[in-house]
Amino acid sequence: MGLVAWIIFGALAGWMASLIAGGDERQGCLLNIIVGVVGAFIGGLIVEFVTGRGFTFRFNLASFVVAVIGAIVLLLITGMARRR
Repeated sequence: MGLVAWIIFGALAGWMASLIAGGDERQGCLLNIIVGVVGAFIGGLIVEFVTGRGFTFRFNLASFVVAVIGAIVLLLITGMARRR
């Protein structure tokens, strides 16, 4: 994917994950993009670990779900770290 597609994809995935994880009121657009892109990377690692094969990101529903799951994991980890 190109840079603009990664930004849009990351923004959507980060925003959706923040809605699900309950952290939307504390995040801005830039943080949603960062959480979404890093979440896509984490989600890809999780899929690779579970299935034993690589995951290629494209602008489709499967990649979006993987990115949102990874972003939720990231938000949960950072939320636990902030509470300590």
